[in-house]
Amino acid sequence: MILSKRADVERFLARPPPEVAVCLIHGRDRGGVKERADALAAKVTASPDDPFDVARLTETDLDGDPARLIDELSALSLMGGRRLVRLKLSGDKAGPEKVAAEAVKAHLEGSLNPDAFFLIEAGALERASSLRKVCEAAKAAATLPIYEDEVGDVARFVREALAADRVGLSQEAMDIFVARLPKERGVMRQEIERLILYLGPGSGLQAKPADLVDHLGVEPETSLFDAAADAFGARARESQTGLRRARAEGEGGVAVVRALSGHLMRLRRALTLTLTGMAPPEAAKAVGVFWKQEREFLRQMRSWRLADLDSLQVEILEADRACKSTGSPDDLIAERLALSIAARARRRGL
Repeated sequence: MILSKRADVERFLARPPPEVAVCLIHGRDRGGVKERADALAAKVTASPDDPFDVARLTETDLDGDPARLIDELSALSLMGGRRLVRLKLSGDKAGPEKVAAEAVKAHLEGSLNPDAFFLIEAGALERASSLRKVCEAAKAAATLPIYEDEVGDVARFVREALAADRVGLSQEAMDIFVARLPKERGVMRQEIERLILYLGPGSGLQAKPADLVDHLGVEPETSLFDAAADAFGARARESQTGLRRARAEGEGGVAVVRALSGHLMRLRRALTLTLTGMAPPEAAKAVGVFWKQEREFLRQMRSWRLADLDSLQVEILEADRACKSTGSPDDLIAERLALSIAARARRRGL
């Protein structure tokens, strides 16, 4: 079975059904995969680090001894109770993945230790993956595909982490900080912890944008945030250069489309606020525009119209779906979208 909705995933991780004997967690965000795997391991066994009840394997172990995985899944717990077998795959080799798929089949058929729980961590697996197929088709197996967090999920994650140390951010500061966060969950958590130390754990400080200037420093030229702003400002060459640099730094097409969508939504919210009588500078500030980008943002507000943005949103959604389709050239799709936006912005007079 496949669990992709956040509520279903959280429910499963909090209380895994006793009839589930295998769980495959996979995705590009390896930090997010590991975080969910650690949470599940703590529910499966009371001592997830106990070497007597838990076996940890990697694809290197399977390369050297393919039969070891079956041996570990057949072994009984020395202390009695449920045994946990964890396997970590990088996704670079087909051999270990095939071995894991065969072990899943054998385990689900009941030929191994019925009290063993098989937990597999992997990178992004294609739909044709034999491991994905066997886990998704079995009722006694759960598959958790881990995607990059949406902006709202990231903000909630940040807010909860800060609240635990009795510090916080204003909405404007939150928008700025979330826009600057890396997408990989493990690195994201490190950046949040660094912010907490900067604000002072337990200080009760509710930071505003000005409080973050020294912490965040200068926005790098290669950021997706600036590349998206360049696209909406009709600076096609600058946007293309920024996107290619971001790609060289590891950012994929999905992240580019997200940045473009985020800038569009910010423009849309600001324009909507002006319809209620709010002055453009106040609207820009209300939607979290950093003061250094305010002049350019106001220039764009004078040219873009809500109808144009609504029409463009359809193209962005289509590009997002295309980027997430197996085998699609997501980098080229995202770059083409950015150039299309820049061309439309030029026609708007920017």
